[in-house]
Parts: sequence; C-alpha cells; structure tokens
Amino acid sequence: MEVAANCSLQVKRPLLDPRFEGYKLSLEPLPCYQLELDAAVAEVKLRDDQYTLDHMHAFGMYNYLHHDSWYQDSVYYIDNLGRIMNLTVMLDTALGKPREVFRLPTDLTAYDNRLCSSIHFSSSSWVTLSDGTGRLYVIATGERGNSASEKWEIMFNEELGDPFIIVHSISLLKPEEHSIATLLLRIEKEESDFKGSGFYVSLEWVTISKKNKDNEKYEITKRDILHGKSVPHYAAIEPNGNGLMIVSYKSFKFVQAGHDLEETMEEDMPEKIKEPLYYWQQSEDDLTVTVRLPEDSTKEDVQVQFLPDNISIMLKGLQILEGKLFSSVDHESSTWIIKENNSLEISLIKKNEGLTWPELVVGDKQGELLRDAAQCAVIAERLMHLTSEELNPNPDKEKPPCNAQELEECDIFFEESSSLCRFDGSSLKTTHVVNLGSNQYLFSVIVDPKEMPCFCLRHDVDALLWQPRSGKQDDMWEHIATFNALGYVQASKRDKKFFACAPNYSYAALCECLRRVFIYRQPAPMSTVLYNRKEGRHVGQVAKQQVASLETNDPILGFQATNERLFVLTTKNLFLIKVNAEN
Repeated sequence: MEVAANCSLQVKRPLLDPRFEGYKLSLEPLPCYQLELDAAVAEVKLRDDQYTLDHMHAFGMYNYLHHDSWYQDSVYYIDNLGRIMNLTVMLDTALGKPREVFRLPTDLTAYDNRLCSSIHFSSSSWVTLSDGTGRLYVIATGERGNSASEKWEIMFNEELGDPFIIVHSISLLKPEEHSIATLLLRIEKEESDFKGSGFYVSLEWVTISKKNKDNEKYEITKRDILHGKSVPHYAAIEPNGNGLMIVSYKSFKFVQAGHDLEETMEEDMPEKIKEPLYYWQQSEDDLTVTVRLPEDSTKEDVQVQFLPDNISIMLKGLQILEGKLFSSVDHESSTWIIKENNSLEISLIKKNEGLTWPELVVGDKQGELLRDAAQCAVIAERLMHLTSEELNPNPDKEKPPCNAQELEECDIFFEESSSLCRFDGSSLKTTHVVNLGSNQYLFSVIVDPKEMPCFCLRHDVDALLWQPRSGKQDDMWEHIATFNALGYVQASKRDKKFFACAPNYSYAALCECLRRVFIYRQPAPMSTVLYNRKEGRHVGQVAKQQVASLETNDPILGFQATNERLFVLTTKNLFLIKVNAEN
C-alpha cells in the first residue's frame, strides 16, 4: 500500500515582521454607499432537523454574496424571486441598481427541504449553479465583463440526488473536449451512528464533459464521493483537474457504493475505522455496557449470562462477547434490557465499590470506554498531589513563574488538530498530508483565478496566506503574504461572521453578525515621520485599524473584499465601503 507523504509548510522568514508594533486606530472616515435591493436575498434558515455544528458551519454561516474573481469589483447574489443579480462597480459616484443576468427556471418556494442556492465562477465564461433542491446547472455566460456579449445559457441541467451546495468548480479545456469539474457538499443522515451526531459530510466530485464535435451534449463522465465527519474548512480542485486538496478538522476518504476504497487501511488502523463492538461507562458503584443489535432483534434472540467474574453475550446462537471481567460483580443484581433504538443495555453492579476499571473484559479490545465530565474531575482530583501549576517549581518562591490560568482564551486550541490533505484524482488515494497542529484556519481567498484559492492560517500571532501550487510536488504550498498580528486580533472578536482580504494583500477585513466591519491595513509609509520614544527611533510606516458601522439592523448575509472595495450584503441592502483609492 502506498503511504502518503508527511509534509510541512515552509514559512518565508523575509515575509515576517518581528518588529511589528500593532495597529493604530484610525478615525479617518471611510466612504460608504448603500443600495436598496428590489427583492430580498433568498436566505434559507436552518430547519429543526439541521441542529449540528456541521449544519451551522455549512449552511447557517453561508456567504450569500459571491465575488466574480475573473472581473474586479463584480459581485452576485440570488434573490427570493429566483433571480441572479449582478453589481459591477466602475465608479462609486455613479452606482446603478443590481441587474438581473439569469432567472432560475424552478419555483423555489415549492420546496420545503431545500438548501440555499449557490454559485461558482468556473472560468471567465462558465458558471456552475445549484438551486438548493439537488439540481445542478452548468451555464455558458459569454465574456461576463462585456454586457454586450454576455448571455447566460444553460448547457447542462440535471437532478443529482439530495440537496447540496457548490464548494468549488473549474473549467478544463482540452483539444478534444471541454469539461467542468465541480465539488458538491451535502450533510447526510447516518442511521447507524448512535454515538456521534448522527450525520456525516459528503463531498461529491462531479465531472461534466462534452466532446468537441457537432451535436454533442454535456454529460456526466465521472462521479466520485468522499465521506468525512466534519465540514471541510477548505476544499478545491486543482487547475489541471488531477487532484483535490482539503483542509478539515477530521479526515476524509473516498468511498464507492458505501464501502471504503482503502480497505487495506483497516489492518493498520482498526480503532479509527472499525466501529467498536460495545461502549461502556462506569461510576463508583456500577458499569453500563451498550451493544448495538441488528434491526428487529427480539428478547428471544439474546442470551446474557452473568457470573461473579465472567460475562457471556450470545445473539441468535452466536457468541459476540465472552471473557473474564476485570473485577468481580454482583451477578444476582446485574440486569439487561433491549432499548427502543435497537441496542442491548447491560447493568453490572461492582463488588469492589470505588474501584476504577481500566477495561471491561480482560484483554478484549473490541469496546470503547466513554468518560463523562464528572468522572474526569474525580480522576483529576485524585492526581492533584502529583501535579503543580508552577513551571520548574521552587518551594522558596511565593509566586510560580507561570500559571495556566494566565493564558488568554485566544491562546487555547483544540487538542485534536486540523490537517491538509491532497488526493490524487486517478488513484483516489491520499498523496500528501500536512498536520496543521495549532495553525488555526481563518479564511480563503482567490488571488489569481487561474490558480487554486489561497487559504490563510494562524501562525503564532500572525496570519499567513498560502497559495497551493499543484504542479510543484516538493514545494506544493507557497507562503505568499503575512497579515501581522491578525491571528491574535481576530481571536478577540467573539461575534465575527465573515473574514476576507484584498487579492493584493493590502488589507484584511472581518465583519460581525450585525453592523460592524473591521479593516486592518498593511503597514504603509506615513506622510509625516513619527518618533518612538521608548526605543528612540523614527517610525516611517504604520498599520491602521479602521471600523465601519453600517446603518442597518438587518443581519449580515454576505461579505466580499476586492483591492479597492468591501461589499457587505444584508437582507434588503448592499453596502459598498471604499477602502483603497484607485491606482
């Protein structure tokens, strides 16, 4: 079996500024323009059955404003009349109303379980579109920068199953055929998952092609599916269509007809892939064992035998668990019952009260121990005398040199870390893996539309921008820009919703759920030289923080940044904030 290469991200030291002093709050007003929309944005709110964190990440925090990276200062949104509306800004003082460029052929109000409509600009003349009902459109637009030649025409239109949103798409033009590769995201119910959230994330990689011959139609030529247990922070297809890159908290793997393609990995990682045979919990007095049963199992199918030091469980005459218990139990007081969710629940009463069992059956590795918070607190209290809050403790000193409680909240990261994986499009195997550790994912941005989107990660206090280079096998991710101290600054913004930066890296910006937008400019030369009294030196440039407050109480639904402007979308209005003057 081929093993994926463990890689690392190589930081370019010249792009770091160890002497960065921070952002100076600037009260200089920012020009802000407001456009009232003809119809409200087609917002789709989460239903009662969409209650997990994954649903919130994928759909509840969806960005309803789409930037056409092929044409500067051109944004799109979809309104509740099913119209795709475009605003292309040439001059701030001559803003027109958003114009309709396309209308969805289906009446979206007739669908109860639909998702938000999504759009992605595959090239300068091709678009992929989802109406949120499970239907995918591939549209030829003509050159969108020229309204005279722009005409949106459906070239492919097909129902692809459950509703999805479009994550990414590219256009591949070869001498013999034209293809559109697109990445679709769904969150689907997993009936067998009684331990986790009950849902899994599906990424479908669909390729739609047309031979360059007369009377040929666009048809699906390839469909591959990946499954994972968390919504990816970032997922994009390589420009040549040969691979896929994903940044996610939990790993993804390709599947086919419900089976893992990399079956050989089960021998190497049985605990990670195979579902435990049983789960068990314990308290001071007893233990509770839960065993998953096949559907329609009855009491007559199950035989459980208790002995003081042994347990035996049989299902339809087959032995599924048998062995010596770690310690003795009161077998006469122990009971079992079949629950409504097709699970067998066994209660065992400890003879040695207060004894913590490290395993249920001696030598058995088929189960998983579930600990609750109260148990962890008791264990921690028992071990308290073995620990100290001091770093290199010295009993002669009154104060410890370091106290864990002095850490700020923004310095605390998840114990489990995200990973960056590259998948090969032909073999469907993982070829490269980067463990991101504490490098928190912040946002993604398209710097060059012909390249993959960049992703921004926190490194210490800074935010570093990385450009994937799929053609370079040895140096696949390039550090192209640094936003000084932005990793630290953004952690203090509790109500942040969207994050973005200018494609030329001149500033980064984030917006809260309501009203406020924060802008962080890269250091720029000052018209008058300042003097740093503390260090006794002149300061020739300064980084500014600016705050814009929108005149609305409607929630922010969309947020996009260009080199000159910020676009902010609410339910009924589109705001333009002039950030940089034209060159």
